[in-house]
Amino acid sequence: MMQWSNYGWGMGSGLGWLFMVLFWILIILGIVYLVKLIAGGEKRTTGETALDILKKRYAKGEISKEEFEEKKKDLSGD
Repeated sequence: MMQWSNYGWGMGSGLGWLFMVLFWILIILGIVYLVKLIAGGEKRTTGETALDILKKRYAKGEISKEEFEEKKKDLSGD
């Protein structure tokens, strides 16, 4: 009779336990990544300061010069 073999890659071989551990590590890392992604764990900032946003609003005409100066003063803490 013929015996089937998995050429040393199964659980009976010396390396089988290593592949099983790597498999579970990858599964756990994947779950952690998905949880972080869903929960919004990675916050990205645009690098804009409040003053930059204020300047853009003034340039677009959304606020008047008086409002701009007042808000700029508030931001600087003077």
